[in-house]
Amino acid sequence: MPRVNIQQQQPEAYQAMFGLEKYLASSTTDADLQELVRIRVSIVNGCQFCIGMHSEAARKLGVGDAKISAVTGWHQSELFSDKERAALNMADFVTNISSNGLPESAYQKAAVFFDKNEMAQLIVLIATINAWNRWGISMAEATTAS
Repeated sequence: MPRVNIQQQQPEAYQAMFGLEKYLASSTTDADLQELVRIRVSIVNGCQFCIGMHSEAARKLGVGDAKISAVTGWHQSELFSDKERAALNMADFVTNISSNGLPESAYQKAAVFFDKNEMAQLIVLIATINAWNRWGISMAEATTAS
């Protein structure tokens, strides 16, 4: 039995998600940093479609292939600024929030680089790409068959 395709069955849900994307596009978070976070979350979640889509978007913004490839092992890479590292660390913790929550130390490291508005934007970004990943993975057969 084929899986449900949410875009076809519930287009209003997709429109709501696109509303979040519109909000994020107008946020003060740098577009290249947004794409790095989207790539990282998609790697953690194993969403190959989103990894490819956001890697291409990052390239179009001028992010080099070496940096995009390094997102997988960002902890060991010297290609990322302290701000990017703080955002990627937040992405890891928020994506895996059921395991360890969001430790105060991770939050405070990010708070050095992001004011309260930017921190809210970062958390919305991470939550949004997590939702897209979960939709995409859940519908994998439906989206590849259509």
